Amino acid sequence: MKRIGVIGAGAWGTALANAAAKAGRDVVLHGRDPALIAAITKAGSNEKYLPGIRLDEKVKPTTDLASVADADAILLVTPTQSLRETATLLASFLRPGTPVIACSKGIEIGSKKFVTQVIEEVLPEARAAILSGPGFAEDVAAGLPTAVTLAAHDEAVALELAGALSSQTFRLYHSNDVRGVEIGGAAKNVLAIAAGIVAGRKLGASAQAALTTRGFAELMRFARAYDAKPETLTGLSGLGDLILTCSSPQSRNFAFGVSLGGSSSVDVRGKKLTEGVYTAPVLVEAARMKKVEMPIAEAVAAVLAGKVAIDAAIAGLLSRPLRQED
Repeated sequence: MKRIGVIGAGAWGTALANAAAKAGRDVVLHGRDPALIAAITKAGSNEKYLPGIRLDEKVKPTTDLASVADADAILLVTPTQSLRETATLLASFLRPGTPVIACSKGIEIGSKKFVTQVIEEVLPEARAAILSGPGFAEDVAAGLPTAVTLAAHDEAVALELAGALSSQTFRLYHSNDVRGVEIGGAAKNVLAIAAGIVAGRKLGASAQAALTTRGFAELMRFARAYDAKPETLTGLSGLGDLILTCSSPQSRNFAFGVSLGGSSSVDVRGKKLTEGVYTAPVLVEAARMKKVEMPIAEAVAAVLAGKVAIDAAIAGLLSRPLRQED
């Protein structure tokens, strides 16, 4: 694992490229926009997405996908809904057996597939993995202490990848519970929008805590339906990520929820990188298929679809029948 390829030159891709370089790897950072790659190369930093953070000298920006595909492992750092397109472009260059690590958090619209399932379908000869957990791009890129989870079906692969990407400040725990890690990352984005709405409506810290706790109960019910391990969901990629994104304006999903809660209308235009906006309806569909109750996720999906006003959604949650806590 001497050479790491990173596809996606946004904030998270650039941060992960820096992290891999600090772990002692040679890194190729791919972006589709020639102007962006030229600007990064000239400035030695990604001023568009991570202003003020120097790019490690071991990171080489490029628009050549073939040079990235020659790496020992590849991080796919694209939004969930464009993951299939990116993987398809990579298919003709990829060497069989190369680990391909999804670094997005969501469920594909239409197919209802999780991110590693998309990779396995498009790149059947790759070794699919998932990296997820409580980490903001700015923190990782700046070398601030961060811990996340890397999961692969083959635990030996997960361990090897975690070792290749870990450094003193970026620690990766390994797991073979791929589905549990994926579910934690996908569901928490939707719940973070709900937490943001509570904050935007200024409903108080008590409501914020209650929302996050009951949201975690929903996440656990959904995960159990997919046979995920409980310890995965109470770990970094589940509870850890939920706590971070339900409490910080650095989270795009939480910040979007705050803007919704502070306004009288819902506008999802221009929210391409707010994964929870796209995950909400498909998460609800997947939950219904498994007969899992997710009232908070359903309320978020209904609000985003314009079917229910925010105050009505809040009232609906507060008027649910009293029950034993699960």
